[in-house]
Amino acid sequence: MNKKTLVIGASTNPSRYSYLAINRLVERNHSVVAVGIKEGTVAGVEILTNKPHFEGIDTITLYVNSKNQVEYYDYIINLKPKRVIFNPGTENPELYELLQKNNIEVEVACTLVLLGTNQY
Repeated sequence: MNKKTLVIGASTNPSRYSYLAINRLVERNHSVVAVGIKEGTVAGVEILTNKPHFEGIDTITLYVNSKNQVEYYDYIINLKPKRVIFNPGTENPELYELLQKNNIEVEVACTLVLLGTNQY
């Protein structure tokens, strides 16, 4: 099932987990959009540096530490995703609470593991 996914913290650096996640999501035929600090392209996905409004986001997967997530709080909530995945190093109880108050599922997991074990 195609789950339109927004990768926040996307990078063109092949050693970054966000880079690997974009590639694996594309390989598994998920529709992917990406936001990062620097523009670029990964697996045909353009990384945008602003916070564009995307329709139909199922999942947001975070690759930004909790301190840097604050600027994304309203953006994430306004996109109304079904869930937000907090990858290792992105845990943030403050944001968990905000998301849950807005009926958005919180998943503390690794996108790469979820994809690799068919639990995405």
